[in-house]
Amino acid sequence: MDGVLWTENSPIGDLPKIFNFISDQKIKLSLATNNSTRTPEKYVEKLSEYGVTNVQEWQIITSSLVLANELSRLFPGKGDVYVIGEDGLIDAIENEGFSVVGADHADKVVAVAVGIDRNITFDKLRKATLLIRKGVLFLGTNPDKTFPTPDGLILGTGALLAALSAATDVSPKIMGKPSPDMIKLARNRLGSLPGETLVVGDRLETDIASGQADGCLTALVLSGVTQLEAVSGWHPAPDYCVENLSTLLEI
Repeated sequence: MDGVLWTENSPIGDLPKIFNFISDQKIKLSLATNNSTRTPEKYVEKLSEYGVTNVQEWQIITSSLVLANELSRLFPGKGDVYVIGEDGLIDAIENEGFSVVGADHADKVVAVAVGIDRNITFDKLRKATLLIRKGVLFLGTNPDKTFPTPDGLILGTGALLAALSAATDVSPKIMGKPSPDMIKLARNRLGSLPGETLVVGDRLETDIASGQADGCLTALVLSGVTQLEAVSGWHPAPDYCVENLSTLLEI
């Protein structure tokens, strides 16, 4: 969504027109985002603020949901999780039956889960570092080093993960794009096969990479962080490269 539908709080194009066109064409739609801050409910609310009222919660896949699903797969007996992140990540983990706890429960913590945290402190990073160094599983929602805003790029989850990796010599298991897990979850909900699915995004190294890893068609939009000159160095090239989503849909 970020860089395709909006940059922070500025919509990209006429969003009601875009979503009404998609609906009129009977195209199945899922919105998959590496942004872990919001719950699906909050994304529906944000879309409605832009006049988009025909998207439901089940259509929204966040990196937080993918991470929480992986926790359930790895720890069917549930457990405690230390989280660096915001409401979207905390809610997703708690909805899977895990307890989000402080680092003082280190003996019970099964995983450290890290997403973007706009209230990050040195103490949060310190506690996560100590847990990871003790061998606790290290999961990251996404590797995006930057995040697009109307003022320019700011640090993203990948910047926090890089700090923790440098401090622990441990690389996180990434659950969002470029892992194909998010795309597979979206396709499962839509009931679509890779060859009939188009993954649209503004980042080569995450959006396009995840779609290609899952065998889907891909479309790069230049409305976010990727500049046109970067496309020539990406192999295989996206199936489509367009200015924005409206251009892709030819509306």
